[in-house]
Amino acid sequence: MIVQKNEFLEKSNETLGKIVDMLAELPVIQIKDLQPEQTALVIVDMINGFVREGALASNRAEKAIPAIVRLSKKCDERNIKKLAFADSHTNASPEFGAYPEHCLAGSSESEVVDELKEIGGYKLIPKNSTNGFHEEEFRKWLKENHQINTFIVTGVCTNICVEQFALTLKTYFNKQNKKSRVILPVNTVETYDLGIHNGDLMNVMALYNMIVNGIEVVAGVE
Repeated sequence: MIVQKNEFLEKSNETLGKIVDMLAELPVIQIKDLQPEQTALVIVDMINGFVREGALASNRAEKAIPAIVRLSKKCDERNIKKLAFADSHTNASPEFGAYPEHCLAGSSESEVVDELKEIGGYKLIPKNSTNGFHEEEFRKWLKENHQINTFIVTGVCTNICVEQFALTLKTYFNKQNKKSRVILPVNTVETYDLGIHNGDLMNVMALYNMIVNGIEVVAGVE
């Protein structure tokens, strides 16, 4: 579809302003109000290959670490289960047709960042695609922990791996007519800047897309 550039930009600017205002008013929720036995923390791709080394590393991603560290410790205090996904690709990964080679299995790029590794306590699930939901190990975990219906999703990148996982998880429960809460604290997610991939814009649009699809986007979980 071809759009008229000036008209499109004028309308989009107004719409973006309204979305940014909406995001600025997001609430902070309290972890004490969540049921520990029904809740899990999910940490997506907070690994060296997206934070500190390799072709896809971004210093924006590092900004999310302190908030995730605090949240991880709070979950430990309340005995909330934790999962950590880590990109861990084979050499034959078709994903390298869309992205530069990154996070090969067994490399330091595929390892969780030290700040979160030191806290530990999470189940580590390697993934060979942008969407960790499709990993057999996660689907097995989901069935074994059928009592869990509340997920706090954190990590990178907001508009790729995080968004895909959160939306697939939500629709998984919707399909079964089961109520669920997929909570996404804005202070625990980030994306990257590269060329026309404007990190701020991608964050805003991904957060909005998740909101309109039933994801509970919040300012933070304290």
